[in-house]
Amino acid sequence: MSGVSTGTVDRILHNRGKVSEEAKKKVEKVLKEIDYHPNLIARSLALKKNYHFITLTPFFVQGEYWDKLCEGINKAEQELFSYNVEVEQMYFNQYDKSSFDELIPHIEKSDCQGVIIATLFHDSVLQLTQKLDLLEIPYILIDAFIENTNCVAYYGTNSYDSGYIAGRLLFEQIEPDDNIAIFRFIRKGEKQVTQVMKREEGFRNYLSEKNYSGRIYSVQLHADEPVENAAILKEFTHTHEDVNTGIIFNSRAHLLGKYFKETGEAFKLIGYDVIDANIRYLESGHITHLIAQRPEVQGFNCVRALFRHLVLKEKVEQINYMPIDILIKENIRYYNNYI
Repeated sequence: MSGVSTGTVDRILHNRGKVSEEAKKKVEKVLKEIDYHPNLIARSLALKKNYHFITLTPFFVQGEYWDKLCEGINKAEQELFSYNVEVEQMYFNQYDKSSFDELIPHIEKSDCQGVIIATLFHDSVLQLTQKLDLLEIPYILIDAFIENTNCVAYYGTNSYDSGYIAGRLLFEQIEPDDNIAIFRFIRKGEKQVTQVMKREEGFRNYLSEKNYSGRIYSVQLHADEPVENAAILKEFTHTHEDVNTGIIFNSRAHLLGKYFKETGEAFKLIGYDVIDANIRYLESGHITHLIAQRPEVQGFNCVRALFRHLVLKEKVEQINYMPIDILIKENIRYYNNYI
């Protein structure tokens, strides 16, 4: 149809070898006229090529935030099974930077075609991405965008804007000179994860723009020590009886909601992520707002993006922001993460 040889068509379709500009235009004109789409299953089976992707996410228990994200990863893998796509999931301790670092050599030695990285530890992620760049292995970032990387794509919220919105939600519940609390869970290595730092930056900037004149207290808690945490919270609330509003920038708001429910203390709390444990305390009124970022959609889309980049040879948009959803007890029952 285009008047060129089969070999020339093959080189143009697969973007390999040299062809003249004139021949390329002729073939592309015909492809457009016939609305050509390759049979990717046939191509994949003919080439007998397997695609091995690796995901790096934190360990989780059922119902937690990262469980939701991995549900999306699993669904994408199931849909891409016919294309010989296999996803290997590796896990690290989100409260211990060294557990992430220990995985880097394993990824360097693995025979993989793409990597999906949860960017909790900024410096460690940069170290890994630099190694992947040298190995020419494409990678996708999730959780928080990190500049100065060559990522194929990022899926997640704009962390700064998310924190800025949280600042408004909290400010509208207080007087400009009221004292508030920021609750944090202590980590080994980097003191705060990338996303939390960006959220807090946006949060504080909103308050600053509104001439907030109160004091912000930082309450440090421990990842897996509920008895000690209860003691810390008891001491803080008894010492600072004027503080009855606060925020936590991750999905563990339910731990605080549980404490305030058990003690009967009136406390207005803003948290992140629509997980079952958080929903219970949103419905009971011990969490006033949840800010959500659709983790299932993130997980699904990041695998699909690697597939589109490697198999379909499509150009993938680099920055893909998720909606910033604001949930209250009156609308939570209508919320659904459609993939």
